Amino acid sequence: MALSKLLDSWPVLRQLREGDPLGLGRAARSERSRALKPRSDEADHVVQSICPYCAVGCGQLVYVKDGEVTHIEGDPASPISRGRLCPKGSASKSLVTSPHRELKVKYRRPYGTRWEELDLDRAMDMIADRIVATRAATWEDETEKGDPANRTMAIANLGGATLDNEENYLMKKLLTALGVVQVVNQARI
Repeated sequence: MALSKLLDSWPVLRQLREGDPLGLGRAARSERSRALKPRSDEADHVVQSICPYCAVGCGQLVYVKDGEVTHIEGDPASPISRGRLCPKGSASKSLVTSPHRELKVKYRRPYGTRWEELDLDRAMDMIADRIVATRAATWEDETEKGDPANRTMAIANLGGATLDNEENYLMKKLLTALGVVQVVNQARI
């Protein structure tokens, strides 16, 4: 490399030549940084969403190109988070795009040594059958004192913090109708 070209590439000389002694303007840019563009520039459209992790409900902007999520950032219009995301929320793109994400129902039989894949309809039928059988086998019409109980103590539900109020409301209604009294949400623990 010629000495003059080497000196021209030196940031200190560029700062002095361009009148930017603090290196806060154009003099501080390299060829690589001049060519950089925001990841969001290439998106076909932007979708407003809510972070899936905790119950805070931070707003997210999800950038999509060709049907694929390309970038997720905080939504400045969100009154909750005002464009900010915690580290988990900032990394939520990997929740959607990770090659390790499970897309099939996995089931391990009692005493089994390996997982097998089930289709969703079969898995849902298995869950429903087990709830009905457990409820029938453990139903209590009365307490030990003879008071009306109409409950089962063999089924409990622990909801996750990513559930919103509407989902929790529907779960509580369903479980109460089934006679399940042990219903709690992880967000209040």
